[in-house]
Amino acid sequence: MRSATSRPEPVVVDVTAFGADPTGRADSAPAVAAALRYARTLHRPVEIVFSSGTYRLYPERAELRELYVSNTVGADQRYRDKRIGLLVEDMRDVTVDGRGARLVCHGPQTAFAVIRSANVTFTNLSIDYAAPKVIDATVAAAGVTGGRAWRRLSLPAGTRYRVDGAHITWLGETSPASGQPYWSGVDGLEYTQIHDPAAQRTWRGDNPLFTDVAAVVDLGAGRIRIDYTSATPPADAGLVYQMRLIERVHPGAFIWESRNVTMRSMNVHYLQEFGVVGQFSENITIDRVNFAPDPASGRTSSSFADHVNLSGVRGRVTITGCAFDGPHDDPINVHGTYLEVIGKPEPATLSLAYMHRETAGFPQFHPGDQVRFIDKRTMTPLAGPPAAVTAVDGPNGTDHSRPLTTMTVTFDRPVPDGVAVGGTVTENLTWAPEVLISGNVFRNVPTRGVLVTTPKPVLITGNRFDGMSMADISISADASSWYESGAVTDVTISGNTFTRPAGPVIFVEPTNEVADSSRPVHHDISVKDNTFEVGDVTVADVRSVSGFRFTGNVVRRLDGQDRPPYASPLFVFHGGSGIVIAGNHYDPGLNPSVIED
Repeated sequence: MRSATSRPEPVVVDVTAFGADPTGRADSAPAVAAALRYARTLHRPVEIVFSSGTYRLYPERAELRELYVSNTVGADQRYRDKRIGLLVEDMRDVTVDGRGARLVCHGPQTAFAVIRSANVTFTNLSIDYAAPKVIDATVAAAGVTGGRAWRRLSLPAGTRYRVDGAHITWLGETSPASGQPYWSGVDGLEYTQIHDPAAQRTWRGDNPLFTDVAAVVDLGAGRIRIDYTSATPPADAGLVYQMRLIERVHPGAFIWESRNVTMRSMNVHYLQEFGVVGQFSENITIDRVNFAPDPASGRTSSSFADHVNLSGVRGRVTITGCAFDGPHDDPINVHGTYLEVIGKPEPATLSLAYMHRETAGFPQFHPGDQVRFIDKRTMTPLAGPPAAVTAVDGPNGTDHSRPLTTMTVTFDRPVPDGVAVGGTVTENLTWAPEVLISGNVFRNVPTRGVLVTTPKPVLITGNRFDGMSMADISISADASSWYESGAVTDVTISGNTFTRPAGPVIFVEPTNEVADSSRPVHHDISVKDNTFEVGDVTVADVRSVSGFRFTGNVVRRLDGQDRPPYASPLFVFHGGSGIVIAGNHYDPGLNPSVIED
């Protein structure tokens, strides 16, 4: 007999009952929206289910919301409205069970969003986009004929383009509503990274495909020949040039003002224009999610930018058992946002501003939040305890009639004497998470593997990082560029394997102009019991940290039998204190040299 206090059984809402088409022939967006709207009226636990199959979601009849999202297009009014394929809004106790279904998104839209909701799980679902805004062009062959170099490019199925003389115009798929392509761009677009399938490496670099072009010929079946005025033989046969525009208009998925949100047992083959953005939410779990291209697609890109970007999240972030393969930026970035002081209208009131053009429009503080004041030159807190917010006048995240880049915040006490216009930033201590990143695999990453800046405990354990093109793990606290907060106080990096890093492997670099060992930015970072399989790179480059421990690690060389001289110092420290390097094992020929200043 069920207890009177037990949770009621969920109501099952099948999207096919609302007209969703598992054959993939019709647009299922209006049916999925109708199913979610109905579920919202039930006011009890619900299970949204799909039958096995393929569901196509077009943006024209998907849900529409005005939203402002961290690290995207900021306050730009051209992009204030977002289309959302699957929207969980103002609900609680929701499970979206795909039952093996495949969701294929078309055009510009967010695949799914959770807004002002609680206890939401997505599971047993694959997500992909029909025509990514990334062009993956493989150099299938290259050579020189008749004194002219040439390349033959091979493109994944479904890539649309038009040859215009000596140029290529790339075309998004055609909107069924307007008859026009969703997007277009020319030649190398605005950004390129290069993927080597044989070496399983990806890096950012220059694009030579459209330099000194003499002629472009469409060979059909996704094959293009480019002839050049130069006779220099191309040396890039087999490489993939991943090209895209740079505006991040939609997040691939969005979690905002919600709590207890879980993604579990999913395939996320591509995320359009950005990754999963968690914004001012509490307790986010990402478990056994495969962020990687569908092998059947012929693509090598799995995200237009980051895979997971968590901005102003609190509670606990748990990312376990996932694969991160083929992003166009960082697989994981956990951070807050510094706002700069632009005015002091009252002793206990500050005018604050978002400083990076990609972040604006959403609330950064709430009454009761604890805030500390950070000196930009030293990146250290001003004297005195954190202040509590009592009132906020600023953006609300859904309304462009309000100021989007500035706000006025009132505190429970006068701000410290050292607060200076243009010289001080604020950090919201309430909206900062504990972080567990465990048992994941990172590969084919052009940037860093993990960025993390939070004052709460961080454990990065049991992961495998292979071939990162920048630092494997990066810790910053930045009040000069991205304005991503804040200083760490308890980070443990243990039991991981780092192979083929570009280095430095562990990189700690706050943006303080003054690095004073008596006033460090970061505190208590422990790197223990890891395995580093490295070439000629620095293992740890650490700036402005008090309490850095490197213990019980194994450092091996990957240079081959010849083992050229190892030129890089294994450790570099700037403006730190309490440094311990002990109990490590180094391959013969490695000199655990330390550079300090």
